[in-house]
Amino acid sequence: MKLDQILDNILPIPETSKRLLQDCIEEKSYPKGHILLKADKIETTIYFIKKGIARAYSNQNDNEATFWFGKEGDTILSMKSYVVYQKGYEDVELLEDCELYELKSNKLQKLFEIDIHIANWGRKFAEKELVKTEERLISQQFRSATERYLELLQNNPQLIQRVQLGYIASYLGISQVSLSRIRAEIK
Repeated sequence: MKLDQILDNILPIPETSKRLLQDCIEEKSYPKGHILLKADKIETTIYFIKKGIARAYSNQNDNEATFWFGKEGDTILSMKSYVVYQKGYEDVELLEDCELYELKSNKLQKLFEIDIHIANWGRKFAEKELVKTEERLISQQFRSATERYLELLQNNPQLIQRVQLGYIASYLGISQVSLSRIRAEIK
């Protein structure tokens, strides 16, 4: 996905502001399996996915829980590090070879101070990330595993082909056996 499109999906801003923002962004490539963000570390980089898939997970007592998948056009960041400059709680692993756009948080913060359009873009960015988190929490609390799987199929059908079923089961909060049962029931 092109950088212009990713930035505009957050909030369209004037071309002069967009150029300032783009000048602070670099393209990076990382291999499948690379851990892009690490738990218990202050992460100072924001990534936008040009090509590839990633997952965020937390590891508690040797038990991984996947709670987010990102694909082309999505943002990868530690929200806790971004907002309050504290250590994050998630690891982010690349599930495919990925091409990313990289933006350092300190550069973005400086742009917020000099350009109101970029500051508004940043506010909208944070608001959209908050809404995604809220939707995920509500889904986990009030929908059955089957409903969550159907929602995943509807909103992100390509994930089923591109992500290991074990990670999808973890994301849904169920075992891989339960996921197989759900998949068999809805065919």
